Amino acid sequence: MKPIVNIIMGSTSDLPVMEKAAKLLDEMQVPFEMNALSAHRTPAEVEKFAKEAAGRGIKVIIAAAGMAAALPGVIAANTTLPVIGVPVKGSVLDGVDALYSIIQMPPGIPVATVAINGAMNAAILAVQMLALSDAELAQKFAAYKEGLKNKIVKANEELKEVKYAYKTN
Repeated sequence: MKPIVNIIMGSTSDLPVMEKAAKLLDEMQVPFEMNALSAHRTPAEVEKFAKEAAGRGIKVIIAAAGMAAALPGVIAANTTLPVIGVPVKGSVLDGVDALYSIIQMPPGIPVATVAINGAMNAAILAVQMLALSDAELAQKFAAYKEGLKNKIVKANEELKEVKYAYKTN
């Protein structure tokens, strides 16, 4: 299938974080692609990527970056597609520098931003955006959310059993 989401990172060192996004998109059967391009080391390629993404069928871009975290903003400046920024922990400031760099975008160039290393939530947000115009994906996502609820309900029931075991001993 033709990819509709792009996961892009400034360096392959971000891959362990971004694999969580890939896993969720795969689970939801959302076709995606992954790239590594640097806003500082390959600026012309980043600009070309961003300008051509919509024409290639991409609907949402998830962009990860650490430290200066320019990649999500540079992409957002060069496309009309929604961009979700994932600040990556990796510097002496534990990713707070990346978080601030991504969320402090000028008016007109928004980047939706998730928590530091929050790639899974970035994928969930991408799925929610896509599900607005895809009924089948909306049903899959609703089932996913129900599964999250069921895990907590089950965990709560298991805790009651643990508490009961402590009371009887």
